[in-house]
Amino acid sequence: MLGAIHFGVLAACFVLFVPMAMAGWHLSRNKMLFFSGALFISLAVCVHLTPYFPSVSDIVASVSSVVVYDHRISCINEVNQIVWDVKPVTNPESVRRNNGSTKLDYFEKNWDWMKSRKVLSCEFQKLDKFDVSDLLNGSWVVVAGDSQARFVALSLLNLVLGSDSKAMESVRGDLFRRHSDYSIVVKEIGMKLDFVWAPYEKDLDDLVVSYKKMKKYPDVVIMGTGLWHMLHVNNASDFGFRLKQLSSHVESLVPFTPKEQEGGGSVSGRSVHLFWIGMPVLINGMLNTDEKKEKMSDTVWHEYDRSLGESKILRQMGGPLILLDIQSFTWNCGPQCTLDGMHYDSAVYDAAVHVMLNALLIESHQTL
Repeated sequence: MLGAIHFGVLAACFVLFVPMAMAGWHLSRNKMLFFSGALFISLAVCVHLTPYFPSVSDIVASVSSVVVYDHRISCINEVNQIVWDVKPVTNPESVRRNNGSTKLDYFEKNWDWMKSRKVLSCEFQKLDKFDVSDLLNGSWVVVAGDSQARFVALSLLNLVLGSDSKAMESVRGDLFRRHSDYSIVVKEIGMKLDFVWAPYEKDLDDLVVSYKKMKKYPDVVIMGTGLWHMLHVNNASDFGFRLKQLSSHVESLVPFTPKEQEGGGSVSGRSVHLFWIGMPVLINGMLNTDEKKEKMSDTVWHEYDRSLGESKILRQMGGPLILLDIQSFTWNCGPQCTLDGMHYDSAVYDAAVHVMLNALLIESHQTL
């Protein structure tokens, strides 16, 4: 049987290639005739093989989609790559004349994204009020967590309402009421912002579960904790365990499954965009109580930072939330950017907001 197959293949090759070789020998004696014949054969082969391959446009489209997808992932990973320029003000006398000034006012703090090739290719940008209004038009934004989250909420509202000084004065007064929630609707763009005081991970967990139960989901959730747990619980392992629980519930928010849309309540088809506010660098010698200096030491801080990574709540670790890298921002801004070693100058939180907005642009496939 095997010999018959071999014989058949040999006969087929003889029948196919011998005539071709003879024709090639004759054609080679006339170069013009040879190239005309080669072109004709090539075109004939292409025409006959075309049905078995996708069109060129399909190939280009598929390759482009892969490139764009990879570019988006790369840019999300690069969005926190910012650098700082902190220097003394040129006219310190004008600062001294301001009765409400602090040492922070004696330094100019400017930041921008790194100029590396990767970062430049992402075209990150500082957004103005009109860009942010377009991006967040009709959105429900929730900022939840401790005092770091409160400062992020303030920076975001300052960007949206910045030209309205009276409105911002009212916002500051209401937003910074001790350990309280806050809500505002910016009617001009139909944006609602809720700040939820949630200093412990369990508080964030309860908040996420409540959205699940009500089947009402914000468009953007920005959350972060850690400092209160470090001070009042002081157990990094417990912190990591709580974060893992939170991560599992956050993952259940998106994407919405068909089951969630069954029976009764309407569920938006849009995804929830999720962000995590990283912990700031703590400058132990500047902390304002002995208890903080003892419980919030560098060693403890690093244990908590390790637990955050191991919890896999962050996108870079395979989790659901994109990091706003307050740690990196505060480290590079330095001691000139804080009065108490824990809460930093508004420039730090402004940077976090712009990082969030640029990541949101990428995640929502929008351009400005």
